[in-house]
Amino acid sequence: MTGPLLDAEECAEIAGCFDQVERFRSTVDMARYRFGSGRYRYFTHELPEPVRELRAAFYPRLLPIARDWAGKLGRPAPWPDTLDEWIVMCHAAGQGESAQILLKYGAGDWNALHRDVFGDMVFPLQVVIGLDTPGVDYTGGEFVLVEQRPRAQSRASVTTIPRGCGLIFTTRDRPVASTRGWSVAPMRHGVSTVRSGSRHTLGLVFHDAG
Repeated sequence: MTGPLLDAEECAEIAGCFDQVERFRSTVDMARYRFGSGRYRYFTHELPEPVRELRAAFYPRLLPIARDWAGKLGRPAPWPDTLDEWIVMCHAAGQGESAQILLKYGAGDWNALHRDVFGDMVFPLQVVIGLDTPGVDYTGGEFVLVEQRPRAQSRASVTTIPRGCGLIFTTRDRPVASTRGWSVAPMRHGVSTVRSGSRHTLGLVFHDAG
């Protein structure tokens, strides 16, 4: 969990973008695809300034972790020093669509466990930022992360994200220490059922979509 990244005004401004359809390249009705219930929208590349700045600021801070994980798992570490260079590589590989997500949930909505992987070019960490106040604007709607442990039962963690704060989590899997060195722990994330109110979150993804 991070400290505050956005103030109340910035959170309201970003959440308010949801009804400005011209800002988005596509909208997904989760119930239609059996992803859960609720809606999310993918921004175009013309991101709101706070979203663009946050994404650019996070990348160099998360990059050492990504490279460390790749080393532990014996995987390639293709990520260059700058986000701009990485996005050029994504586009060259056919992943040219913005993957920055704005999600909106109402009472009864939820998000099934999933991964935000859109092709072969994957950055192993991403960030979700709460845009509403838990217990005030909505109840329920906790962020759920499930880890498939090697040769063991899965383990879940549940987190309430304060307004303006971010949660850094893994996109696909992570290394875990084992008796043989390092093992891969596949992970999925989702959202528990919103019991009341309205919940908006911003998803920062560091690879583009195909």
